[in-house]
Amino acid sequence: MASVPLGAAAGASQIGQFYSYSVGANEEAALSVPTISRAVSLLTTVVGTLDLKSYVLQWSGEEYEKIWVQGETWMSRPDPKVPRQFIMGKTARDLIMYGRAHWAVTSRYSTGFPASFEWLPANMVYSTKMPASPEWFGMPDDLEFNGLPLDVSNVITFLSPNQGIVYAGRRAVGVSLRLDQAAERFSATEIAAGYLQQTSNSEPMSSEELGELAAAWANARRVSAIGALNSAVEWKEFSSDPSKLQLVESRKYQALEMARLLDIPGYLLGIDQSGMTYQNAQQSRQDLILFGARPILHSIQERLSMNDVLPNGRHVQFDVEEYLEEFMVESPEIQREEPAPELPEDEMELE
Repeated sequence: MASVPLGAAAGASQIGQFYSYSVGANEEAALSVPTISRAVSLLTTVVGTLDLKSYVLQWSGEEYEKIWVQGETWMSRPDPKVPRQFIMGKTARDLIMYGRAHWAVTSRYSTGFPASFEWLPANMVYSTKMPASPEWFGMPDDLEFNGLPLDVSNVITFLSPNQGIVYAGRRAVGVSLRLDQAAERFSATEIAAGYLQQTSNSEPMSSEELGELAAAWANARRVSAIGALNSAVEWKEFSSDPSKLQLVESRKYQALEMARLLDIPGYLLGIDQSGMTYQNAQQSRQDLILFGARPILHSIQERLSMNDVLPNGRHVQFDVEEYLEEFMVESPEIQREEPAPELPEDEMELE
């Protein structure tokens, strides 16, 4: 039976106070890029969908064999207050964004092992020994949550082998944001881009007069599609087609860069569908797990298999096989004509 909830260290008082929770500005900016948002959604959905199961290793004389055993109650719902999909999805997103994630131990069994957990936003968890490092090189000895110290023994820290995209992808994400902002500016312009030029037979105008003229012209065109100019001014339109104004090619290339950043094949994100065939569409779920979700899955299951979570010799594993078998698309069977049965030798002689 589980013991009473834990409440050690000052930072524990901040756990569950959702009004003080926040995600980082860099994470918000990255998720505003549609390609990143879709990739994160795919990865977190996979991680939140997979079931956890437990096993021990047994030596057969030639190799170790997995012997499946009954799992702990928290494997079906680590946090009793939320669905398993929520806490697993949030953990996966933190690993993608920051390269680390954290669970607070909220209760323990009488044996001393954790019985329930609660997700902590990675943006709010700090280590004074690794304050500004984009990558943590080991388990932290000290932690702070919302500026208050935490008991490290009551925190499960997950570490990814890769840097989070808010660090490793800072430049690439910035380029994508600037391209989107440029396209937004062009899409918000009701009139064609261009400039007003005085004719040679008109009196020169000051910079202030030219500014007022341009503002009046732009305002008149927003009100009505028809404009009027006298002989002293001519309208010169920039020769740019819509594809150049919307930066289509640049944004498409940058979307591929985001797919590379997240280790997901482009066709899974709706990019570069030209190579799609029946065969690789059938393998898309395997590709998503193999190239994108596998580092995240291993980071979670290996951490939950350590001796401060489970007894020595017990391990946790995500049930990937069941997920693939459930959604595997079988190839259509090809109807073939069956060959005629062979006749006995006496009947062949008779014929």
